[in-house]
Amino acid sequence: MSYEQITLICIFAVLLGTLVWGRIRYDIVSFAALLAGVVLGVVPAREAFSGFGHEATIIVALVLVVSTGLSRSGAVELVTRRVIDSSHSITRHILEIGGIGAILSAFMNNVAALALLMPVDIQAAQKAGRAPSATLMALSSATILGGLITVIGTPANIIVASYRAEMTGTPFAMFDYAPVGLICAAAGIGFIALFGWRLIPQRSGSSAITELKAIEDFVTELVVGPKSAAIGQTVRDLLAPADDNDVSLIGLVRKGRRLPGRALAEEVGEGDLLVVQASTEALNRFAGAMGLDFQGKAGTAAPLSSDMSFAEAVVNRDSRLLGRSANDVQLLRAYGVSLLGISRNGRTIKQRVRRTPIQAGDVLLLLGNSESLGSVMARLDCLPLVTTATVTDHSKAMLSIGLFVGAVMLSVLGLLPLSIGLGIAVLAYVFFDIVPLRELYDAIEWPIIVLLGALIPLGGALETSGATALIAGGLAGLTVALPGWVALTVILVVTMMLSDILNNAATAVIAAPIAYGLATALEVNPDPFLMAVAIGASCAFLTPIGHQNNLLILGPGGYRFTDYFRFGLPLELIIVVVSVPAILVFWPL
Repeated sequence: MSYEQITLICIFAVLLGTLVWGRIRYDIVSFAALLAGVVLGVVPAREAFSGFGHEATIIVALVLVVSTGLSRSGAVELVTRRVIDSSHSITRHILEIGGIGAILSAFMNNVAALALLMPVDIQAAQKAGRAPSATLMALSSATILGGLITVIGTPANIIVASYRAEMTGTPFAMFDYAPVGLICAAAGIGFIALFGWRLIPQRSGSSAITELKAIEDFVTELVVGPKSAAIGQTVRDLLAPADDNDVSLIGLVRKGRRLPGRALAEEVGEGDLLVVQASTEALNRFAGAMGLDFQGKAGTAAPLSSDMSFAEAVVNRDSRLLGRSANDVQLLRAYGVSLLGISRNGRTIKQRVRRTPIQAGDVLLLLGNSESLGSVMARLDCLPLVTTATVTDHSKAMLSIGLFVGAVMLSVLGLLPLSIGLGIAVLAYVFFDIVPLRELYDAIEWPIIVLLGALIPLGGALETSGATALIAGGLAGLTVALPGWVALTVILVVTMMLSDILNNAATAVIAAPIAYGLATALEVNPDPFLMAVAIGASCAFLTPIGHQNNLLILGPGGYRFTDYFRFGLPLELIIVVVSVPAILVFWPL
């Protein structure tokens, strides 16, 4: 083995280990690995940032913007509003919402598809009187499976298609994935609807969201007496001592009239009433510290002003809140929202809420201005579960769909590359204000872009150094005496196992060159092996960390780590059983 091969294998080993460890975000790890490759001389400095201009990276960014446009225009709502009925049985409900989720995921980012349908599923579960855990995992899996159908369904498909273009001069076309992807999606959703949902524990009792809303009961009024330390201070000045005592200041009442919003700029005077929200213990601490009196017993409700509302949001794995508490980020002062409760794995946290470090998958109960809550949740990288203040202009729904379909058709007919077609669609979205210019870059999931930009040159170096051929040769030696379908199955299963612990885009970057090298060593058609990588990289159902959709349902569904394995193992086995024959039929060795 050469110096380059040994160094690159060591870099990837450390990279994989750090990603599995999960303490450092994947984009930072990937970028550090790229810089290490340049410093150690195994990645040419002139090619270090070539991945950021790679077509796969550009397409992923454009697909994310298009997904936002389809969401904002109400195109998805037009479909779900007419199809979803909470009175249907669980099996029928899963077939309906899972089918819609799969179709959406074929043409837009599957995380965006889940974000759109998750509130619909939760509300349907509440109306039907069942726990959201009964169907959320099914919906998440359906949106993942739908991504198998087209080249833009998931970043892994885009990466595999681009790698094929580098090796053969021709990428996988828009619907080359469809024959195998449709079979896998149909088999997977059919299993989930008939049997799979029964493997998920139906935890009794109120949902996490219902429990969080129960915190509303601890709203009361504290009287500012003549000796109170609050006199002469503005409501904003009182935020710090309120936070220190785990209390939310949500308003001010003066002479029997509730002032608009939080009245943060108002100076507190004798006889005013501070509207606060907290536990009884926190209320007592705050009242004692500030010399306040009780207007009534804790639990006496003070009506919220008309411009204030509650919202539930689930924390994304890229959120700036991760590992930090509400006090750490000064949530109220910086963003104008209060954190009233946290639900984690179905358990509601009500004590010292604003000092509790936030984790990915947590469900947060927020209180803030109705008009700004949606934009605040977007800035914090949180997905709204019920309430969102984003204005939807339904008049542009058909226009957004038409522009997207036009871009796809230009690619399918071979008139323009997919990246150019999507680029034209994005420009049209901005021109017609489907995606406002101020939100254009917010629509892009930048950690994914950094991940791809960093790993693509590393993957190229792994291949040019001969390390990929070395690994592929080892696999070929193990399977050379066996039928070709066995080697294909090995690639599929190994890729699937990697994807259960790694980001699917990272898995595709690593596995595609190895699969191509194995096919070359066995002297067979590489296309079925690349197709196996695309299927395996996306089908991560065993853990909440394997796919972002799995993580997003963790809190709202109240799931535990073992729930994923119990549900995901038979689903992954079914995908292996149906996909290998399908690949061999449509992409012969």
